[in-house]
Amino acid sequence: MLAVPPNSSKPPVVSIRGLTKVYGNGFKALKSVDLDIREGEILALLGPNGAGKTTMISIICGLVNPTDGQVTVGGHDVVRDFRETRSMIGLVPQELTTDQFETVINTVSFSRGLHGKGKDTALIERILKDLSLWDKRNNMLRELSGGMKRRVLIAKALAHEPRILFLDEPTAGVDVTLRRDMWQVVNKLRQTGVTIILTTHYIEEAEEIADRVGVINAGELLLIENKRTLMKKLGSKQLRLELTRPIAAVPPGLESFELKLIDDGHALIHDYAADETLGNGHDSRIAALMKALAAADVPLSDISTHQSSLEDIFVKLIGERA
Repeated sequence: MLAVPPNSSKPPVVSIRGLTKVYGNGFKALKSVDLDIREGEILALLGPNGAGKTTMISIICGLVNPTDGQVTVGGHDVVRDFRETRSMIGLVPQELTTDQFETVINTVSFSRGLHGKGKDTALIERILKDLSLWDKRNNMLRELSGGMKRRVLIAKALAHEPRILFLDEPTAGVDVTLRRDMWQVVNKLRQTGVTIILTTHYIEEAEEIADRVGVINAGELLLIENKRTLMKKLGSKQLRLELTRPIAAVPPGLESFELKLIDDGHALIHDYAADETLGNGHDSRIAALMKALAAADVPLSDISTHQSSLEDIFVKLIGERA
C-alpha cells in the first residue's frame, strides 16, 4: 500500500519507497514501507514500543542507513545528499542528550551555527520565549529539570528554521505546561508551512493535533489515513438507553436491532455505525429503533451516546494484526 496524501498537487516533501531495515542480528525493524508526506501537514505515527517508528525517523534524518529502499527529502536522497536533507530537518529525539555544562542560550545558538546558519539573536530569543525558556537562558543545562531539558531539545531543533520537524515522543514524562507550550509552537510552525511528523504514546495528542494518522506495528505500516476519515470509517458509536424501570428481556419485535440488556435490566445498549445519526431527518436505523421502542412501550429515562476514540481504533487495529 502506497500511502499518498490526498488532494496534494505539490510533490511530497518526504517520499519513502520500499524502506527496509534489517539489523545485524537479523531483526527486521522495517518491512518495505511506502509513504508520502506532504508539505505543511502534521502526521502522527502511532505504534507500540519496537514497532519501527524511531528507526524510520532515524533513517529519514540520516542517522541510520537503510538496508533497502529509498528516502528523499525535498527531492534529495537522504544517503547520497545527506547535507542537503539534514539541513531541512529538525529532530527532537527521545533521549535527553545535552552538554550539561553549557548554558541554554549558547546550546541553542550553537545548534543554529552547526547547520550553517548565521547568527540571529531575535530568532533565538523568540524560540526561547515560546518555550518558556527565556528566564533560564543563562542557566547551565545541569541545573534544569528533565522537562526543561526537553524544552531545550525542541529549541535546538527549531534553531536552524527547518522545513520538516520530527518530534519523537516529545512529551513523554513531561509536565502539562510543556505540552501546552509545545503544541502552541507546533501550531505556529504549521501556519508557516513547516511539516511535522510526530510519534507519541499520548493518543489523545494525535487526535487533537494531527491531520493524518499512521499506524505502524512490527515494522509494517498498517494504515495511514486522514484523521477524520479514519474515525468515520473505523469508528463506531454506542447508544445507551436508560430505563425508568427494569425489564427481564428485550421485548419481542426488537430482535433485529441486536440490543443488549445490561445493568440487571436497567439499560439497553445498541452499537451502530458512526455515520448513523440521531435526528437527521431520514428514516435511519436509529430513528427506526426509537420508533420501535416507543411502540413496544419501553420506558426510557435517558439516552446517551459514546463514539470510538482514536485510541479505541488503534487498539483494534493492533489487536487484529497480533
